[in-house]
Amino acid sequence: MIAAFAALSAVVAGLAPVDRARADDDADKPIRALLVLGGCCHDYAKQKDAIAAGVSKRANVQWAIAYDKDTGTKHLNPVYDHADWYKGYDVIVHDECSADVKDPETVDNVLKPHKAGIPGVVLHCGMHSYRSEGFPKTTPWFDFTGLATTGHGAQLPIAVTYVDKESPITKGLEDWRTVNEELYNNAAGKLLDTAKPIARGQQTSKSKDGKESTAECVVAWTNLYQGKTKVFATTLGHNTGTVADARYLDLLTRGLLWSVGKLDDAHLKPAKQVYIDGSAPAK
Repeated sequence: MIAAFAALSAVVAGLAPVDRARADDDADKPIRALLVLGGCCHDYAKQKDAIAAGVSKRANVQWAIAYDKDTGTKHLNPVYDHADWYKGYDVIVHDECSADVKDPETVDNVLKPHKAGIPGVVLHCGMHSYRSEGFPKTTPWFDFTGLATTGHGAQLPIAVTYVDKESPITKGLEDWRTVNEELYNNAAGKLLDTAKPIARGQQTSKSKDGKESTAECVVAWTNLYQGKTKVFATTLGHNTGTVADARYLDLLTRGLLWSVGKLDDAHLKPAKQVYIDGSAPAK
């Protein structure tokens, strides 16, 4: 009996260094992220670099950038023209502003990797994209994001309060106040049952007669799409001042790592290079 136990212990001891080596290799291997952005209403030329550099400074994430210079709402990002557009990436970050791209087959192609289980991150106007049949009450895209949102008010500062103190995403994060931002509404009144709020935002405005009113909406949350795919989402990020804010980048970084199941100290270290191909994308 003792001999058998000793033999088993020797086997376990022999395997341990291999397991540790595999863990070290996994930690050293960068997370490969695809950032899809472009379209209406935002300075994506600056924001793409703020996101990529800001996240890679905080976590072992390397980026491919699919930047569409078209400034309308009807143009589909050319990255989606390729059948296997998502292959080779660990997570897709949607920051496009394509409200009038509505063709069901096109939207299905955008959702294809997420239906297969590839995690997603959705930022700001990505929430207002792909308004296909069922809008404004529901769309296939809203099923993915976890929240129906249809519009916003004036650009004013938003007071951000973290409401889920137990979430690993919010660990170490403190409430903050943005520069002028757009507070996206919660059109259906609440998140889907598959989603969970992380942060709420309050925005105070004045009418022409000087009367103040305050609006409050969920501004960051998580969603479990089709019972298996992790999605992190935030409606913050209209202005580059917000996107480049360290507090925004902290939230985004932790949300992205959560989506791929790697929100740990091993991956919370700077990437050796920001872009997957070793060079910045074209301006």
